[in-house]
Amino acid sequence: MANREVLPEGWTVPKGYANGVVTGIGETVYLGGQVGWTSELIFECHDFIGQAEQTLRNIRDILEAAGMGPENMVRMTWYILSRDDYLENLRPLGKVYRTILGKHYPAMSVVQVVALMESEALLEIEVTAVRAQDDNE
Repeated sequence: MANREVLPEGWTVPKGYANGVVTGIGETVYLGGQVGWTSELIFECHDFIGQAEQTLRNIRDILEAAGMGPENMVRMTWYILSRDDYLENLRPLGKVYRTILGKHYPAMSVVQVVALMESEALLEIEVTAVRAQDDNE
């Protein structure tokens, strides 16, 4: 059983995310908060899009290490320092997202926070991914 987006009757189709995702029984992977540093824990970028790109690559790499891919994502929560940075960069952010993760849109929330644990981080993303039982067969 593949993941199925949930859209109540009469609702506007969301652009770039899903309000809800239904999945079958299988393996679940919970990604801890990922930030825009490299695998060596170095922040090479200090702008929102650069850090978002690295963060999304980190997510893709962890999913692949778990034997999954972006198509298995069911939940994504973004923690951002600046709502303005996020809104001003929606178009390039969407392009970066689709380049790295494709057109796989999990249930998604974006939350502005006062600070993140890594002082150089401008954003942090948590992901939950599920491989349905029949995907393993």
